[in-house]
Amino acid sequence: MEEIRSGLWHWKAMHPRIRIEVSSYYVAGSGTLIDPMLPPEGVEWFRAHGEPRRVVLTNRHHYRQSDAVRHEFGCPVVCHEAGLHEFEAYAEVEGFRFGDQVAPGIVALEVGAICPEETALHIDLGGGLLSFADGLINYGELGFVPDWLLGDHPDGVKRGLHDSLRALLDRDFDGLLFAHGDPLLGGGRLALEQFVGAG
Repeated sequence: MEEIRSGLWHWKAMHPRIRIEVSSYYVAGSGTLIDPMLPPEGVEWFRAHGEPRRVVLTNRHHYRQSDAVRHEFGCPVVCHEAGLHEFEAYAEVEGFRFGDQVAPGIVALEVGAICPEETALHIDLGGGLLSFADGLINYGELGFVPDWLLGDHPDGVKRGLHDSLRALLDRDFDGLLFAHGDPLLGGGRLALEQFVGAG
């Protein structure tokens, strides 16, 4: 567990299904878990640092270990309403819409393209942060997931993602958080401008 900005915690854990390390985040001030795997210390970590009050998913594929958190703390799990069909058989998940404030200081923004519910979260913390699901990754440099994960028309999906990412530049932020890859806390706006060709 690393406090990467005051009140913002980041950790990595091995995803049991896809067998790669993925990132999760905890915004302590609002008690908001984003795309959670359990931290190394398990649910007990939260008893010492503030119990979560909600889980926010950036897309339907990031339910991860939300069950353990929901059962332990009784907090709701939320995902964009376009992804709720994923959970009908096995989990209680509530819906939000793009533009909603899903937690104090956290607003859900539309990315789409890769899947209808693909969400970026704008977090009003420090100089502002954007948290991404699968539409943008960071392993040494910003990029997209491999083409084989983008469906039958990867070039069209990438064009759609470029358009959505460019629109996010209207927001105030200086840091980027990723479900896949390392957070970029300084120079995030410049990196995104350069990636989408708006710099």
